[in-house]
Amino acid sequence: MTKIDPWQNALKQLADAAKILKLDAGVHEILANPKKILTVSLPVKMDDGRIKVFTGYRSQHNDFRGPHKGGIRYHPDVTIEEVKALSMWMTWKCAIVDVPFGGGKGGIICDPKRLSAGEKERMTRRYAYAISEIIGPGKDVPAPDVYTTGKEMAQIMDVYSVMHGQGEPAVITGKPLSVGGSLARNVATGLGVSYCVREGAKKIGLKLKGARVVIQGFGNAGTYSAEYIEKLGAKIIGVSDSKGSIINLKGLDPKKVLEYKNKHGSVVGYPGSKKVSTEELLTTPCDVLVPAALENQITPQVARKIKCKIIAEAANGPTTPDADDILFKNKIMVIPDILANSGGVCISYLEWVQNLQRYYWTFDEVAGKMENHIVRGFNDTYALSKKHNVDMRKGSMVLAVGRVLDAFEARGLWP
Repeated sequence: MTKIDPWQNALKQLADAAKILKLDAGVHEILANPKKILTVSLPVKMDDGRIKVFTGYRSQHNDFRGPHKGGIRYHPDVTIEEVKALSMWMTWKCAIVDVPFGGGKGGIICDPKRLSAGEKERMTRRYAYAISEIIGPGKDVPAPDVYTTGKEMAQIMDVYSVMHGQGEPAVITGKPLSVGGSLARNVATGLGVSYCVREGAKKIGLKLKGARVVIQGFGNAGTYSAEYIEKLGAKIIGVSDSKGSIINLKGLDPKKVLEYKNKHGSVVGYPGSKKVSTEELLTTPCDVLVPAALENQITPQVARKIKCKIIAEAANGPTTPDADDILFKNKIMVIPDILANSGGVCISYLEWVQNLQRYYWTFDEVAGKMENHIVRGFNDTYALSKKHNVDMRKGSMVLAVGRVLDAFEARGLWP
């Protein structure tokens, strides 16, 4: 299968929204180009005494609505095109849920699994030093992403704080609670997905009590999506992880499945379940499908066989553009990743606000504020999708680009 270029995909999505909004060509060109891309060389002393040089990036797409915001990923396949695309998508994600940030994204080309704890820390601190000139509470606020955790965020905060002569927790989010992190961060994506499923069910008249749900992927996003959707009254009938997929049409207990996975290394083999292929899992008749694994899982071939009412994308890019058209034609509501998995950026915003105030909220206060942002974003997206007779993905892009455009028109172009 031809590898999809994320940057070209991002540009196409922008072009689709620009066409609907009749966007000025010059403004379209501004939005199609990141404001700044920094490439950094990171010499790191390895445990064996030799020096290895890593390459890192930080892309700042747009700051019309506020400081740049976006994760830092460590992966062998990091490319400048991927980082650019992810920074653009973060601009739209922040605009959809109406948090005052623009998009940013960073990454280092490395294999974190082959680095010792000491090597990873030295690389992280060198990267923090290298990008320190362009980040800051009012400039660019990074966060964790693929293969980075609160530990790396605390190290970046420490480097920045030492360089500025004072503690500055608001420079980064996703930190441990002990150094200014926020409650609800660990459940943010799954909880946000459940809010979107609840609102989507209201729109199409689906009763969630007893509704059948399939979750592809049983990592953080998948497990918490399952837990919170089940609390709405639904029944989880299928789950999967990297080792395989299982189904039990009578229902699965997400907490017991997770306990089994932690003990045995996979959900496969869970008592009472039947092992199935990935395609069989995705096409099992259900009411709600939550792709929470890898990108490009729902292809046109799979989309034609899907029998559900709502797809809530907890993963990034699980549906290919061609599959979107098929799902829309088949009247399946797709809640796009840019909205469905926005819980993380909502909590990041709330962590940043708490850091700036040096005042911290309870779990329920944080979750309630996040809910308000996501529900508002869902309703605004749904209204625009109906107004323009397009799917929710195009509706979300029209909403996001429109909000960024409003900020641009208010601020103007200078000099």
